[in-house]
Amino acid sequence: MKKKVLALLLLFVGWQAIQAQNMSKYKSLNDSTYKCTITERENNMKKTMKFCQSCGMPLTDEVLGTNADGSKNEDYCIYCYKDGKFLQDCTMDEMIEHCAQFVNEVNKGLPQPITKEEYIGQMKMYFPQLKRWRKTLTVNDDEAMKVNPALAGVKELIAQMADSLPIAFISSVDNEGYPCTKAMLAPRKREGIRTFYFTTNTFSLRVAHYKANPKASIYFCDAEGFKGMMLRGTMEVLTDAKSKEMIWREGDTEYYPGGVTDPNYCVLKFTATDGRFYSDFYPRSFVIE
Repeated sequence: MKKKVLALLLLFVGWQAIQAQNMSKYKSLNDSTYKCTITERENNMKKTMKFCQSCGMPLTDEVLGTNADGSKNEDYCIYCYKDGKFLQDCTMDEMIEHCAQFVNEVNKGLPQPITKEEYIGQMKMYFPQLKRWRKTLTVNDDEAMKVNPALAGVKELIAQMADSLPIAFISSVDNEGYPCTKAMLAPRKREGIRTFYFTTNTFSLRVAHYKANPKASIYFCDAEGFKGMMLRGTMEVLTDAKSKEMIWREGDTEYYPGGVTDPNYCVLKFTATDGRFYSDFYPRSFVIE
């Protein structure tokens, strides 16, 4: 049994390392399911793999964890979750260190060996997506931050970058499905870390994109601090008088000669749903509720 468990774990770590070397072959699905597109050498067949949402071990019926009522749990393995409880009181980083000890075995099956440090870096990218470690950042309850130290300071970082950086990058989707990114002046106003307001031209290409497809993202980049913050959500085009007056500033007639009622002046309202930030060589993902 121990040999089988080790083989399963090595299957996971090897799969994950190869994934990092050839990302075009793999697509991740939400929660506990990851879809792996097998190479042409394997007849282009598609295969679905499930992984423990705590340690990343590939899940088979034989190693499924159990719920409090004794039923099988489809998200966790028996070595992490039994009778409705986690068996280890550990952090995500401690789990990563545990998996990293198998890197030499992983390298035996890789075309290009990786170091332990490289492997830890890869897991730090993937593990935050696992159900056990993927935490929710609420904008109204700071108590949520206390149970997830990995996200400590994220709210303050978003606010600081939005308020201090002169430029923000906004992205839209064009009519062919391609992402389009543009540099914009910093948001004129924000409400917490969920809602941001920008000014733009009503007859711009960006506005046309958002009217056809509201999906959007905004990105703040602190080049000197080597920090980046990406927020995903939706963009709404506002042309009502109240919204336009809310963020109008003295001097805006340079861009909109007709004043606050200029038909070519409108407001972009971005509402964030989730995001990802990078600092200290470590990317972290979060959800905003």
